[in-house]
Amino acid sequence: QVQLVESGGDSVQAGGSLRLSCAASRLLPYMGWFRQAPGKEREGVAIIGRSDITNYVDSVKGRFTISRDNAKNTLYLQMDSLKLEDTAVYYCAADTSVPSKVLLNPRAYKYWGQGTQVTVSS
Repeated sequence: QVQLVESGGDSVQAGGSLRLSCAASRLLPYMGWFRQAPGKEREGVAIIGRSDITNYVDSVKGRFTISRDNAKNTLYLQMDSLKLEDTAVYYCAADTSVPSKVLLNPRAYKYWGQGTQVTVSS
């Protein structure tokens, strides 16, 4: 069993930055950030896998950076140049093994946090 607790969500103006944190009872090989906007399905944003290989959804490439601190059992998501469409509840997720073809698929992850709200305004 793995417990995940997100923090760092806030309201920010477009163009601003936020850093989300996910405190884990233990880090698993595959960790990721997902988001769900009102009326939309949950989508994968960024994942970090074995050997710290990362994968991002196209809409955040060049703006978001995922990282993890193994000593602190914490996953991060640095979000820069935020846009209105980044508004969503952001979730941290983890699993021990995820096939490469579904790294950004929420259904591939077993453990989830409760989410943290990110609101971007103009």
